[in-house]
Amino acid sequence: MKAVLCKAFGPADTLVLEEIASPELKKNEILIDVFAAAVNFPDTLIIEGKYQFKPPFPFSPGGEAAGIVAAVGEKVSHLKPGDRVMALTGWGSFAEQVAAPAYNVMPIPKGIDFNTAAAFGMTYGTSMHALKQRANLKAGETLLVLGASGGVGLAAVEIGKAMGARVIAAASSADKLAVAKAAGADALINYNEENLKERVKELTGGQGADVIYDPVGGDLFDAAIRSIAWNGRLLVVGFASGRIPELPVNLALLKGASVVGVFWGSFAQRQPQDNLANFQQLFAWYAEGKLKPLVSQTFPLERAADAINALATRQAVGKVVVEVR
Repeated sequence: MKAVLCKAFGPADTLVLEEIASPELKKNEILIDVFAAAVNFPDTLIIEGKYQFKPPFPFSPGGEAAGIVAAVGEKVSHLKPGDRVMALTGWGSFAEQVAAPAYNVMPIPKGIDFNTAAAFGMTYGTSMHALKQRANLKAGETLLVLGASGGVGLAAVEIGKAMGARVIAAASSADKLAVAKAAGADALINYNEENLKERVKELTGGQGADVIYDPVGGDLFDAAIRSIAWNGRLLVVGFASGRIPELPVNLALLKGASVVGVFWGSFAQRQPQDNLANFQQLFAWYAEGKLKPLVSQTFPLERAADAINALATRQAVGKVVVEVR
C-alpha cells in the first residue's frame, strides 16, 4: 500500500510517499481502507517531535480517517467488513490502510460523505467534550471562542449555539470572522485590530465571558483570562500560537474562575460511553442542520505535505482533508 512517511523529525516537506506493507491486524483492531484523512494541529507537531506521543520511525501522520472496513480482529463484534466508518487513529491515516483500536472506530451516519466524516471526529469530539463535560456550558451563558475560524473553533461556535449560548467569535482577520459569523456567531472580535479584553467587556456589559474556549494559547490566553466573568471557566484546548502561557493564579482567585484542561483523546478512551453519548447528540444536531462541517481545502495523498503546511501556516479555515482514494 502507499503511505506518506515521516522517517526523521522535521518539517512537512521532508515527508515521503512510499510503498509499504499493510498493517498487521491485532485481535481488538479494525483494518480500514482509507478514503479521506483530515489534517489537525497535532499532525504539525508529531512530525517535528513536538507532540506528547513520539511514534517509532518510520510512521505516517494523520490522526483521523474515514473509509470502509477491510477486516476486523477476532475480538471485534460491532463492525464488519464493508461498513463505512470514521476513526481516531493518533497517527497512520495518511496511508491507503490503517489499523485502529475498535473503541476508536464508529459507523458513519447516513448522509455524511467520507471527507465530512474525516473532518468531523476530532474537532467536534473535542469541542463537545470541552463545552459539555469540562465547562458545563449552560443556555444563556456567554461563550468566547478564540481561533474561531479553525477546525475546533468553528465546531465550538456551532456547538455553543446548539447548546443555547451567546457566542462571541474572535479571530485574526475579517475574512476569518465572516466564516465564524456564517457558523452562527452572535458577535465578532478581530484581535489583530481590537483590544480583546476591552471588547469582551463592551459586549458583555462589563461582566466578561462565562466560558472561554482557547485553542491558541500565548498572548491571547493572557488577554482572555483578564476578560473572564465571575465563576468563569477557561478551557485550555491547545497552543496553536506556539507559546504555552503561564497563569497568574491571582487572576483565577479574584474572579473565582477555573482553568480547565481539555484532552478529548484520553476522555474518549477513559469514558467511552460518555463519548458515544456526545456523538449521538452531535449526529442528531448534524441531521437537524445545526452542524455544518467546513472542509475548505482538499489535497491528494501525494500532496499531504502541502495539506499540513496549509494548516500550519493558517492559510485554511475549517478543516483540510487529504483524499486518499
